Amino acid sequence: MTVRRASAAAAPGVRNVLLITGDQWRGDTLGVAGHCVQTPNLDRLAAEGAWFRRHHTVTSPCGPARASLHTGLYLHNHRSVVNGTPLDRRHTNMALEARRAGYAPTLFGYTDASADPDGLAPRDPRLFSYEGVLPGYDVGQLLLEDFKPWLAQLRRNGYGGLDTPRAAYAPADGRLGGPSRFEAAHSETQFIADAAIDFLSMHADRPWFAHVSFLRPHPPWTAPAEYRDRYDATSMPPARRAQTARDDASVHPLAAAIQANVHVSSFVPGFGGLMRDLDADAIGALRASYYALMTEVDHHLGRLLDWLREAGQLDDTLIVFTADHGEYLGDHHLFGKMGFQPEAFHVPLIVRDPRLQARRGIVVDAFTESVDVLPTVLDVLGIPCPPACDGASLTPFLRGEAPPKWRDAVHWELDFRTLLAHADGALGDDPDAAAFVALRDARSLYVHFASLAPLLFDLDDDPFCRRNLLGLPDGDARRARHLAELLSWRLRHEDRRLSTLRVGERGLVSWRD
Repeated sequence: MTVRRASAAAAPGVRNVLLITGDQWRGDTLGVAGHCVQTPNLDRLAAEGAWFRRHHTVTSPCGPARASLHTGLYLHNHRSVVNGTPLDRRHTNMALEARRAGYAPTLFGYTDASADPDGLAPRDPRLFSYEGVLPGYDVGQLLLEDFKPWLAQLRRNGYGGLDTPRAAYAPADGRLGGPSRFEAAHSETQFIADAAIDFLSMHADRPWFAHVSFLRPHPPWTAPAEYRDRYDATSMPPARRAQTARDDASVHPLAAAIQANVHVSSFVPGFGGLMRDLDADAIGALRASYYALMTEVDHHLGRLLDWLREAGQLDDTLIVFTADHGEYLGDHHLFGKMGFQPEAFHVPLIVRDPRLQARRGIVVDAFTESVDVLPTVLDVLGIPCPPACDGASLTPFLRGEAPPKWRDAVHWELDFRTLLAHADGALGDDPDAAAFVALRDARSLYVHFASLAPLLFDLDDDPFCRRNLLGLPDGDARRARHLAELLSWRLRHEDRRLSTLRVGERGLVSWRD
């Protein structure tokens, strides 16, 4: 049985938790990974902790991905499948578990947790936005997609006419990928970082748990000139894509449907057309803005680290940096995070455990998943992991050790029912069948759809996933093996919230005990 602690009492050497997330941050886009993006503070954090090089989110987009991050559950268990799908309140989460141990987890930004409607009145305001606050979090500073608190600050700072997100994020020079109309000192990233630092400065007298959820580098892709000017659009890494959008779309009907429904206006206000039709110059300009927004987040992460160091709290604070999901950035003629290729699911994870002074600069090549973050944080805090959790603690890796048993593949799931109405029947008409599950191991990516043709790619020979092996020699045999692996994975990870328990002569006991 799970034993609850009555007060905040972390493992020796750990007093506080700082959980930082970026939004739509590709896992390969870090300075420490050899990328051109400027992330000196994240690189410093990796040098003082552990960088998990092959870390993946288990689902997308924002709401489902954050549900998995905070609950430690795969999509098929928490079932908050798209933005706006309620998250069942029966599931515990990182904030609730920390709160039971005496912490008051506090949010800066957003969690995109849609409220469970059970027991709520039909007109309850919580049922009119998917951007709810995850149960267990106090709110330090909320920032939703209407951006009202930040827009009010822009007005106080003399920015006339920037009263809506569309106006605020329109490029100052009218060019795709151009700089923002507001200065870096007044950006929404600075706004959230300032609120977090103010909170920490007033709570140094007791253990704290802060979740700083930055929007960036999520669109709109307009960055303050101070950061945008650091990147030359003509020298950005090119998109990895076929010669034409049609060539990439021919790989699978889902790829074609996504291409046909991703609009430029969703990434930069005021521009028309489809993202798939952008030329190399336009993609270079947008990539420059994307990297600039990452550099801005990195700067403010550095401010947080510097505050901790100056306050004498750096070496008693567990620091975790990760993201909800990735971004295609024009690869495969795709943008956003809906798809089956790794670019949408490979995300960064850096963990600094202050107890491990002698274990610094660790690079972990094992496959890890977003469901591993919850058990890792709870493990460091000395809090028992909920029985239903699908992930496993990463603390052995933080010590430079290999766990005796570890996964040899990662998995991700996607529910694409929101595309059905826009796909002219190409994706079917059953919302519950509009889904896939993917298995990626060291060599292969296998994608199994509920009602569409499956996909199998050899990542050694075809790292950009352009040639489906099914129907070719050896392809069907490999598919059978991966299908068996997926079935075994699902059987091991069905809902275990109660199945680990038994009632009987000794009362309620756990099979794990």
